[in-house]
Amino acid sequence: MFYAALAFAFLAAALHVIIFVFESVLWTREPIWRRFKLASQDQAELTRPLAFNQGFYNLFLAVGTFVGVVGVLTGTSTVGWTLIIFGTASMIAAAVVLLSTGRRYAGAAATQALFPLLCLVFSLLARVT
Repeated sequence: MFYAALAFAFLAAALHVIIFVFESVLWTREPIWRRFKLASQDQAELTRPLAFNQGFYNLFLAVGTFVGVVGVLTGTSTVGWTLIIFGTASMIAAAVVLLSTGRRYAGAAATQALFPLLCLVFSLLARVT
């Protein structure tokens, strides 16, 4: 359970790095803005500053979670688990906020929340067993 929790924390962080790249680096490319359900290149250009900012939020959550994984693996377990739990819980909270904006974002919210949720479940199971 311990290693499964760490693996899902790593996957959650990696996914959020990918989201950062989409939002902060590639936002105005058509395949990306279509993935985020924008209707046109003009909308992508108009929302670019917002997406750029949002991408960095995802990056910061990813970095904190990665640092937590490294911390756990290198012997600073309390700090590491604190960062992992905070990072993954924040990712889940962000997915809930996304879902609250409309059903059309349910798939994206589920994708964003799956790995962090599995991390937290396996973390709890590792503590219980």
